[in-house]
Amino acid sequence: MLLLVVVASCGGPARDSQTLHGTALPTPVARPAFVLTDTHGEPYDFATQTKGTVTLLYFGYTHCPDVCPVQMANIAAAMRRLSRADRQRIKVVFVTTDPARDSLPQMRSWLNNFDPAFIGLSGTEAQIEAAERAVGVAIAQREPSRPGDTTYVVGHAAQVYAFTADDTAHVVYPFGTLQQDWAHDLPELLRGRH
Repeated sequence: MLLLVVVASCGGPARDSQTLHGTALPTPVARPAFVLTDTHGEPYDFATQTKGTVTLLYFGYTHCPDVCPVQMANIAAAMRRLSRADRQRIKVVFVTTDPARDSLPQMRSWLNNFDPAFIGLSGTEAQIEAAERAVGVAIAQREPSRPGDTTYVVGHAAQVYAFTADDTAHVVYPFGTLQQDWAHDLPELLRGRH
């Protein structure tokens, strides 16, 4: 399986309780402007509809055998540790990198397995690539397959961008980020730490 990972894993020395457990970006990323379609079939203006909130943005696909379900499950588990009020202050946005197979109902059903509040977005391949470019992640690549083959995999960026209330991502969370790391960092992100 081809997997594009842009950021190093978050293994390494133990961190103190004051340090975020994600990977600091060398250059912060401004909240990108793109419009895709949500799982209700409505236009979703990412920059406008997430403005000023803690927003976790991830590009993946529902047929992913490993990375995507693990990322979503770990985020969902950490979110359940927060108060209801704090959960409502965080938006988790999942953008499909496989619009051919990820219909809006398929994506909604898949996301509901983790948290019904998670937002799913889709669009044309060109629209999704434009969103990936706006964030600065590698463009997802479909594994070569035979015509009609629906079992292909998609290589995609595996990190979650954490945008904070200042509409900037200062930290990302690569594949391998543990539930306890999310549980530590989500309240800190809500407090504005970056």
